Amino acid sequence: MFLGEDLLAWLVLALGSALAVGSLTALVRPPSKPREGELAQAPVARSVVMILVGTVAAIWALASLVSG
Repeated sequence: MFLGEDLLAWLVLALGSALAVGSLTALVRPPSKPREGELAQAPVARSVVMILVGTVAAIWALASLVSG
């Protein structure tokens, strides 16, 4: 198979991690000078949900990779 048999697990790990880290970064460091039409701070409830979804996806993918 192209790029290995665990390609889907690696992609889920990468996307889940990026979703969690990106949302956490948006909460911790909002933009200093938001441009026209941008929010001054990320919505907290949506960001927390995205952090949880990304973390679950990353842990699931990591468990799949480790288990074989």
